[in-house]
Amino acid sequence: MSTRAVELFRSSIPVFQALSDSARQDIILLLAEKEPLTVNEIAKESTLSRPAVSHHLKILRDQKLVSIEQKGTQRYYSLALEDAVGLLKELISTVEKECL
Repeated sequence: MSTRAVELFRSSIPVFQALSDSARQDIILLLAEKEPLTVNEIAKESTLSRPAVSHHLKILRDQKLVSIEQKGTQRYYSLALEDAVGLLKELISTVEKECL
């Protein structure tokens, strides 16, 4: 396997880890349906507490899977999947070329 393929696998690990949690998957699905939302709005739609939602949003934000827009005192979360999707597409393409 090429160095590039190994690099892509390694750089994808944090995205896979962020996406591996069912609570974060639920937040992503909720934002896909109803974005933008505040932490409180997400917590109301979830079984998670507000602090737990904030924790999961931080992980998603660290991986650039969500973005924040400040409006007054409120912070609104939206999906920002372009970079992660691009990385995963490149990984899939490389694996198809080199491993199949």
